[in-house]
Amino acid sequence: MKDPESSTVFAGVDGRTDTELPEWYRQKKTVDDPESFVEAVRDLPQAVETTVAYQNPYTDEWVETERFNAVVEPTRARDQAGADEPDADPLFHVPTNSYSIINPVDVYGPLEEVLREETIDETPLGDVMFGEIRRYRGGGEVHMDVMFDGLEVRLPGRSEPITMGVTSGYDFFGEHAVYVEGFAQDGYCSNTMRSLTDKEVIKHVGDVRNFRTWWEEILAQVELVADDLFEFIRDAQDIDLDFSELPFTVTEFYSLLGFPDYLAERATEDTEANAASPFEIDMWTLHSGATYALTHFFQGKEGASLDQYVRVANDILFNPEGTIERVEQAYEQQLDTEDGDGSQSSLAGERALASIERVNEDLQANVEQFEAREEVLRERFQQVTN
Repeated sequence: MKDPESSTVFAGVDGRTDTELPEWYRQKKTVDDPESFVEAVRDLPQAVETTVAYQNPYTDEWVETERFNAVVEPTRARDQAGADEPDADPLFHVPTNSYSIINPVDVYGPLEEVLREETIDETPLGDVMFGEIRRYRGGGEVHMDVMFDGLEVRLPGRSEPITMGVTSGYDFFGEHAVYVEGFAQDGYCSNTMRSLTDKEVIKHVGDVRNFRTWWEEILAQVELVADDLFEFIRDAQDIDLDFSELPFTVTEFYSLLGFPDYLAERATEDTEANAASPFEIDMWTLHSGATYALTHFFQGKEGASLDQYVRVANDILFNPEGTIERVEQAYEQQLDTEDGDGSQSSLAGERALASIERVNEDLQANVEQFEAREEVLRERFQQVTN
């Protein structure tokens, strides 16, 4: 992803905690003295409304309008009015008057309260929280990862856990509503797993809902995912794709799923480096290769452009049948494109499609197990949001 303009690593909800970063995360971030979450949030730029005017091209007069209000950063507006920083740019956005400003304290202040009350193993979540806040576009766009040391999945043979949490963000430009979704980071390889719950969104329009309830529901969902993630991974490790029997390479597998070439190549590098066999590769390893490419080499921005590939990567783990069907459809379309006269694909193409069909048939024994687990998880999500 594109590098942020600035970032802040935090540990603990406020100054009353003595939370330390987990060793695997501290080595990655190389921060000796992280801020508390409260400090980090209150250091973020705020936004206020101010009057907008337009210049009449015929009279050159400036006319105020109530239809729009400028969204500005108050500290920079004050600096702009002074002699020291006359070039400061306080303007974020000029939305219609239906736009509701949601400042970071409005969103994350209620989270602070919840974290002081909710516990894991009888320890407040605020005492085990850590993560990073990333700022873009002068702090008008913010994304953050919040994780909880101990809310984790441990895989056999690995010394570092997969740590659960949420990723959240917003902007003042009218592009990103406030959002939050389940998130995890693999301490073994620093890969991030996004969209582990449905993305919850609150737009900057109309009445803003109760953020405290919002956070309580999201955190309950994340705990449910943590309970089941190990089982999903274990099942995915039991599903192998034998690429010696398939009509495409590992790189082409990712390309057929819609990854651009540079991501498909990076995903393949990681997959082949971690696979027990160069030919028989399980779905968990294929998923890890995809998340490796997205975490370390994605060239776009956080947000919608990343989300489309995250969904594809997650399907490799959580929906292997859908993944194979998508690959089969893409491969068939590729054959049709190559078959210029529009007739049935060549005999070689038919054999290739048949080999993919066999893989799909072999998956059926596992599909019901995946679907049953996902259905139970969805039902539990509904219980915590009702």
